[in-house]
Amino acid sequence: MSKPRVAVVFGGRNSEHAVSLMGAGSVLDAIDRSKYEVIPIGIAQDGRWVLAASDQRFAIESGELPVVDTSGAALALPSGGSSLVAYDSGSIPVELGSVDVVFPVMHGPFAEDGTIQGLLEMAGVRYVGSGVLASAVGMDKAHMKTVMAAAGLPTGRYVVVRDRDWRLDRDRVLKEAESLGWPVFVKPARAGSSQGISKASDLAGLESAVEFARQHDPKVLIEAAIVGREIECAVLESLGDEPAVASVPGEVKVEGGQEFFDFEAKYYPDQMSLTVPADIPEETAEQLRAMAVRAFEALDCEGLARVDFFYTTDGELVLNEINTMPGFTALSVAPQLWAASGLDYPALVDRLIQLALSRPTGLR
Repeated sequence: MSKPRVAVVFGGRNSEHAVSLMGAGSVLDAIDRSKYEVIPIGIAQDGRWVLAASDQRFAIESGELPVVDTSGAALALPSGGSSLVAYDSGSIPVELGSVDVVFPVMHGPFAEDGTIQGLLEMAGVRYVGSGVLASAVGMDKAHMKTVMAAAGLPTGRYVVVRDRDWRLDRDRVLKEAESLGWPVFVKPARAGSSQGISKASDLAGLESAVEFARQHDPKVLIEAAIVGREIECAVLESLGDEPAVASVPGEVKVEGGQEFFDFEAKYYPDQMSLTVPADIPEETAEQLRAMAVRAFEALDCEGLARVDFFYTTDGELVLNEINTMPGFTALSVAPQLWAASGLDYPALVDRLIQLALSRPTGLR
């Protein structure tokens, strides 16, 4: 029997392009080639789909972020089937055969937000991770908070700033934001990897912070500061009919004197530390794990997710956000949490592929 064919897709048209490549490099290294046939596919920053070049770089080298090498053959996914076709300049298209599952190691807009999931749904191709709705809601922090609150999960106070609000009713927005108290954190509503986030301690700083966030997304979130420790928990769908399971929680800390988790803190060496398991009371850890699973189920997530909480000085847990396709290098938080829970990185990658292969296409 032929081996299942797995297309690992990475890159994309957003500011998390490099983060995607770093995760994809780890996934490609971890997939068992005796069990699966693997096709690495890059989406360039201009939207072109290409077969990965043999010398594609996936890691940060000398401070330089990786990008998709567009020298490989261009690809198309014809309507009416799951077969990929490679187009070399001046040559007849080469059929790559049926793809059994796509592993989209992608983050941010036009990727993790339901966009690529919708494309694969229309093509009838199975894929790793959550579906269109869960991906879209998880990506939009404003809608995510609405769903979490409806599920009875505590979230912090915030103000949503839409493009029209900022252009035509800025004074009202600033007044609402001021009622949150100082400082506040300002972030794009639909970006990840801490892109576009800044801290504001007064109105002048707030205006600058909103303009900075709007470089990534015209929809912006202003959040009240929460004093506490950041505790994260990974959730994984179970094979069969068992409920989703949560990992042991871990605590992340910023090193090097930075005030919060920006892009550099997350992805450059020695800028962040992770303590697993988190040094919190056992009953709090169990409560957090249960809340993480409830968040996963509230969004109808599939595959995996990472759920982030604040553990306040008063001993309360406040949900910060959920990531339906979290950072996925072998050293990223979610894989490390699973490794500490007894599921190492290659086994985690295999589990996600098996979950996708077992899932039907279409509505479910």
